[in-house]
Amino acid sequence: MIDTRRLRTLRAVADHGTVTAAAAALHLTPSAVSQQLVALEHEVGHRLFTRDGRGVHLTAVGKIMLGHANEVLAQLERAEAEVAAYTTGEAGEVTVACFATAISAVLSPAIIALRDTAPGVQVRVLDAEGDHSLAMLLDSEADLAIAVEYRGAPDASDRRLSRLPLYAEPFDLVLPRDHPLAGSATLVSLASESWIGPYPGNPVHDVITFACQQAGFTPNVTHCSDDFRAVVALVGAGTGVALVPRLALRDMVLPGVVVRHTPGPERRVFAAVRRGADSHPLLHPLLAALRTIAASLGTG
Repeated sequence: MIDTRRLRTLRAVADHGTVTAAAAALHLTPSAVSQQLVALEHEVGHRLFTRDGRGVHLTAVGKIMLGHANEVLAQLERAEAEVAAYTTGEAGEVTVACFATAISAVLSPAIIALRDTAPGVQVRVLDAEGDHSLAMLLDSEADLAIAVEYRGAPDASDRRLSRLPLYAEPFDLVLPRDHPLAGSATLVSLASESWIGPYPGNPVHDVITFACQQAGFTPNVTHCSDDFRAVVALVGAGTGVALVPRLALRDMVLPGVVVRHTPGPERRVFAAVRRGADSHPLLHPLLAALRTIAASLGTG
């Protein structure tokens, strides 16, 4: 009989690529993770990993087992959801990993809405960039993630997750008020400018870089901040230009800058839960509230 705890360990090592990183995600020691893997290999009767320097890679049998592990763990999530539904599940805590703009735009309004529709559901919020929230979800540090599409993100066919599209958010150009092109700027007209944007690794950095490359240039990013208020402040100080998600600009005081809508990139935002958990009685009302709030945003 295969121990399901070892299947979770298998998936964590496959997700993180090293025993040490998987151990940190599972709150275990590397030695305990290695012992779990050895025990699982004995149970299966085949090697599941090969080592390459500090990393590990799935063997062919390991990949087969990972596919089944995803299905088994999803079924366990469904079982927990049904049990919770049977025992009413009207009260409890949901942990949500979400990036700052979406906390303001959809999550906070959804929390307010739940006070009327599901007052027993308590939401605990973890501020996490759009590329970190999914890892937190898969590592069971969060019950729900609000994330953005980015290079390398699990796609809609990923068997570990169930996804709910929320909204597509355009980016706007932000320029110093006295910029010569303040009234007529386009992406291509700003090719030689200094740019301000998030650090590499932030999904927004990838979106901006790709949009500029599509316009025929690579942006010269001279100032970096993951805080859009700081980005706008630096634009207002005349240090460069920026592309900023439209909802991040909403309700922001914008001294010394102009904002121009321009055909360009957008970021697609979605909610995700572990597959099988989408019918959980604590998650279902929150997902419904998020869908309703997102539909009312009017980001175009």
